[in-house]
Amino acid sequence: MPQYETRVPAELPDKIQHYIDGEFVDSADGDTFDVINPVTNETYIQGAAGKKEDIDRAVAAAKRAFEEGSWSSALPRERSRVLHRIADIVEERGSRLAELETFDTGLPITQARSQGKRAAENFRFFADLIVAQADDTYKVPGRQINYVNRKPIGVAGLITPWNTPFMLESWKLAPAIATGNSVVLKPAEFTPLSAGLWAGIFEEAGLPTGVFNLVNGIGEQAGDALVKHPEVPLISFTGESKTGQIIFANSAPHLKGLSMELGGKSPAIVFADADMEAAINATIFGVFSLNGERCTAGSRILVERSIYDEFVERYAAQAKRVKVGFPHESATEVGALVHPEHFEKVMSYVELGKSEGRLVAGGGRPEGFEDGNFIEPTVFADVPPTARIFQEEIFGPVVAITPFDTEEEALQLANDTKYGLAAYVWTNDLKRSHNFAQAVEAGMVWLNSNNVRDLRTPFGGVKASGLGHEGGYRSIDFYTDQQAVHINLGEVHNPVFGKAD
Repeated sequence: MPQYETRVPAELPDKIQHYIDGEFVDSADGDTFDVINPVTNETYIQGAAGKKEDIDRAVAAAKRAFEEGSWSSALPRERSRVLHRIADIVEERGSRLAELETFDTGLPITQARSQGKRAAENFRFFADLIVAQADDTYKVPGRQINYVNRKPIGVAGLITPWNTPFMLESWKLAPAIATGNSVVLKPAEFTPLSAGLWAGIFEEAGLPTGVFNLVNGIGEQAGDALVKHPEVPLISFTGESKTGQIIFANSAPHLKGLSMELGGKSPAIVFADADMEAAINATIFGVFSLNGERCTAGSRILVERSIYDEFVERYAAQAKRVKVGFPHESATEVGALVHPEHFEKVMSYVELGKSEGRLVAGGGRPEGFEDGNFIEPTVFADVPPTARIFQEEIFGPVVAITPFDTEEEALQLANDTKYGLAAYVWTNDLKRSHNFAQAVEAGMVWLNSNNVRDLRTPFGGVKASGLGHEGGYRSIDFYTDQQAVHINLGEVHNPVFGKAD
């Protein structure tokens, strides 16, 4: 392994605690779990392992804060001021946030910095949206007026993943809090470090005590207790499709509102008339950024046969130049995978791929990195659609490239998985790009673009990639009850039952 001086951030807490009703606390039973540095795979801190009793305390605090009404009944402009202040503080603490995130997740520092900026922008967006929002009114002149009244629902349970944890926490926290709900956040156990920053940020911004609560722990314990809690009417979850199925089943007895963004095996379709250099740059970025640990990664690249050989050659050569390195170094483009369990999973797919496709780049550890969770950017060509590396989500820096001959075949290959989160289409044929986008089974499609999101648009997938959408007004819809109010303006026209003679 290259010379490496462990970069432990200064002033780490002694342990990772829950934050319930305005106080940092240990688990009721004192139980803890190990948190690992992905560069060395050494335990660097203990996290409080939440159980049902801790979730019960957090939900009680959130419910009390909601019913007291200082936040749930506050005017949109009052809430907006607090959310903008939250965004200010996130930006002010961006360097610290990036340092913690990189250390905890193995993400390259340059990419961790961008996640902090996006977290701030999520709060700004919803701060503006709740003030500018206009709800529907329906008029029947002289007879009736009908309008929609939105109300916060109560306690929202937020379960977040370990890839870009702070940013994805903000993606749920911002709309849930903006609309007046109280929340209980259960972050991923692999990456709990940065979540503790929210407590100080919210306190300084003026969020009332009890509106935000945080319970760390294992998904099967803390997450399960949150999902099953009868006084948590909403669950927003981002994570694996299998876990989503369990949450769906456990929520059913309570008829909870569910929003679930799950796995993906997103195709990037490159036609012969595409700008090949732009397509290669975008598809390299799309699967190797964030260490390949991203739900919308374009991990299946479908290439028209007439340009296939040239594309594979150029793509493999560029993948070999992607810089693997220590997460804290500014030149690093791919850092360390989040956890040894995940590393072993990804490496098992790399080994499997050697029998399912033609290895043209990567395929193992980078030279000199014998320890930690480092994997070379890995590229397989000539991958048949029956291959597991074509069908299953790997969630690492591994990509499968497959040729196609016709537009019809490209569409069939694109849709030939259980997932349907994102798709990327590269072509200069305007008619084809729109028709293909509408036919592909994906919740989001990018034409001649990498993953650049407008926060006003819906985010979510179809098939095994999710249930429901968030983003823009869809988040407002999810975190509020919509109440229709009907007002009679004219003569009352009632059918009369039991009329007197």
